[in-house]
Amino acid sequence: MKHALLLLCVLCAASGVAGQAPDRSKPPAIGPAPALKMSPIQKSKLSNGLAVWIVEHHEVPLAQVNLIVKAGSAADPIGKYGVGSLTAAMLDEGAGTRAALELADAIEFLGANLSTTSSFDYSAVRISVPVSKLGDALPLMADVGLRPSFPANELDRLRKERLTGLLQARDNVAALVQLAFPRMVFGPTHRYGTSANGLPPAIESFTVDDLRAFYRAHYRPDNATLLVVGDVTPASVLPALEKSFGGWKNDGMAALVAGVPTAPQLTGRHIYLVDKPDAAQSQIRIGWVGVPRSTGDYATLEVMNTLLGGSFTSRLNQNLREKNGYSYGASSTFDMRQSAGPFFAAAGVQTDKTAAALKEFFVELNGILSPIPPDELAKVKNYVALGFPGEFETTGDLARKLEELVVYNLPDDTFSTFVSSVGAVTGANVQNAAARYVQPDKMAIVVVGDRKVIEGPIRALNLGPITVVPIDDLFR
Repeated sequence: MKHALLLLCVLCAASGVAGQAPDRSKPPAIGPAPALKMSPIQKSKLSNGLAVWIVEHHEVPLAQVNLIVKAGSAADPIGKYGVGSLTAAMLDEGAGTRAALELADAIEFLGANLSTTSSFDYSAVRISVPVSKLGDALPLMADVGLRPSFPANELDRLRKERLTGLLQARDNVAALVQLAFPRMVFGPTHRYGTSANGLPPAIESFTVDDLRAFYRAHYRPDNATLLVVGDVTPASVLPALEKSFGGWKNDGMAALVAGVPTAPQLTGRHIYLVDKPDAAQSQIRIGWVGVPRSTGDYATLEVMNTLLGGSFTSRLNQNLREKNGYSYGASSTFDMRQSAGPFFAAAGVQTDKTAAALKEFFVELNGILSPIPPDELAKVKNYVALGFPGEFETTGDLARKLEELVVYNLPDDTFSTFVSSVGAVTGANVQNAAARYVQPDKMAIVVVGDRKVIEGPIRALNLGPITVVPIDDLFR
């Protein structure tokens, strides 16, 4: 009797499970995007006026501290392009009483990770450290940010590394197109037309005095912000920050730096061909002057660009990679900065398919101007909205996001309202943005490749006049 009852229970349970079997005839419905739950930004100032932003993030016993200085390569003096980048790179090459290796050993002993970096818009010193070692790590970070020694031997080493990298770039089509495209779009006299790292003539001329002058002019408490994210509270961390950074004083007058002017927009399509004989592939960049980070069309452009070339399933990648096999990957991006940076579509393609790939690029660049099918728009909006909270997973991720708020003076609710902004984007919004920001008949087409193989087929496309650009011109 017991066995019979047991068997009956098993059969009933099996029947219930079978009745609840998932419907595998169609993919599951996409649920609503999760809300981005950010702790509030708690803002303070140290006794010297240095701004401090603290966000509590107690999931793991780590702290991320980022010192943001609102000056980068855009602040480089004319004739010294690259000095801001090199200054940031030199910060941890000797600081306080420690040489570079001694500093690295002290940081590693704490289980910390310290880095220095810069972009066109700002420079940063970042440290990630267990909270239990934060008190020991902050003085080291303060040495790097406040007391760099700029040793001449380390400058010589970094100079040689950069010059060697530029020498190697002459044989790398991917590196050449990164130099060529901004030069053709912005021109050699605009700051965005030259690499943030500078070119050989300037790099060869830099002295320790040049770096110290840039540092004194821009690395100041009134031009900086400390971001702290992690398992901390204002009460626990502010005294330590005051001890390490509160004595930082302004050194002389702040430099008067004009903002990077918006570059004149291109008015006609033009092809620039950089000859790299026997190149195994061609590198293509198609674009023009884009938009600044402050644009009111940010959410719409994120949706539009994701559809065009901002994801693996984007139109460009599906066409050039999946459908035609011309490229390992094709993409597009708006590089948003304080001033309008570039918009471009890009791919490395088989040499013998260069002209065919260009044709397909324009199929998609022109196609984005047409109305977007509602199902495709819904898919892209879900992709953007559902993926956005994942950009805030770690203390480092969150701190990097806060940098955007500081550098571009964005509202504190920029991220908490982003998903709803994406949800509000309509097909008409995307079409209007595409008509304004993607005009394929006015873009520069920059191709680096084997001229003897690709020039004829490219001319046959009749896309516009062609200018052959010598490689040497990209390094002057």
